[in-house]
Amino acid sequence: MGMPNGGQPTIVSIARRAGVSIASVSRVLNGQGARRDTTERVRRAAAELGYVPNAVARSLKGGRTRQLTFAMPDIGNPVYVAMVRAIQSVAKAAGYRLLLHSTDAVAEDELAVLRSLGDRTSDGLILCPIRITPEHIEALGAAAGPVVVIGSLPPGVPVDSVRADSVAGAAMAVRHLYATGRRRIAFINGPSDTVPGSSRDAGYRKALAHCGLPQEPGLVVHTDFGIESGAAAAERLLAGPAEPPDAFFCANDQLALGAAHAVLARGLRIPEDLAVAGMDDSALARAGWPPLTSVDLGSSERGRRAAELLLDRLRRPGDGGAVVSPATTTVPPRLVVRGSTAPATDQKTARYA
Repeated sequence: MGMPNGGQPTIVSIARRAGVSIASVSRVLNGQGARRDTTERVRRAAAELGYVPNAVARSLKGGRTRQLTFAMPDIGNPVYVAMVRAIQSVAKAAGYRLLLHSTDAVAEDELAVLRSLGDRTSDGLILCPIRITPEHIEALGAAAGPVVVIGSLPPGVPVDSVRADSVAGAAMAVRHLYATGRRRIAFINGPSDTVPGSSRDAGYRKALAHCGLPQEPGLVVHTDFGIESGAAAAERLLAGPAEPPDAFFCANDQLALGAAHAVLARGLRIPEDLAVAGMDDSALARAGWPPLTSVDLGSSERGRRAAELLLDRLRRPGDGGAVVSPATTTVPPRLVVRGSTAPATDQKTARYA
């Protein structure tokens, strides 16, 4: 039963219910020593009244909430699910809870999460933006607590970061497609004004030059990072007036899965008629049929390293959100070859650079 007047229970109301002093209630709720019978009475009274510890109030008193926040663009994307699991594992081992926030890649939402560090609802933030605006850079520099960014940052931004080498990863995938005999390699990319979109475009163009292939604007489509968008982009490329492509390189596995569906819907065979490769090596790559060749960008490893960097900052007394010598670490890409680009006899299940 809760409070008779509908209000929030306090240590005073708990003391009255338990028949003990306020000091005894305070000691029990803060994990300090108390007699066993007193502890049991206080906990029973707190439960009956519906008492929930106020993390904000405790942080104002002790300086820490023992909570971390992870803000990501899309909580339904397997890439971010893998990051969540890795971050959660590190945070839990260190005695922290993890708060999740899905921003839908909306800049204002990301900026609001950054500013919320000043409310002291969590001790630090791991942020995974796909666009970095001048407002992001300003907010990162003024953050009220430690921040680690999963992604690439411009030079001079005073926060720690963990990045994937998407340029090298994209080039790796295109070179692999070339090695399988493909010469008209189309590129289905996300928005060009995003960090992953621009870096994967750079890797695609770099690999074309390396392989001596021309850069044909008609073989490149920019769209959203989604399955439906990938299918629509593939349909557009296959129905175009120019000679059709013999391979699709897609900027993530969601786009690649959509492209594969479009190819199969036309009665074409994968990989015999058209090869398909993605990026991220997410659960989607392994679940598709045929399974997708994909570039592993180390989602779990990036999450783990980001959590470790954040906890390292929290262990340093006096450190604020901005740091003098930010740490930057890069997780190298690895290619996983599966049935979408190679016949079963030629597949390599081992990852390699």
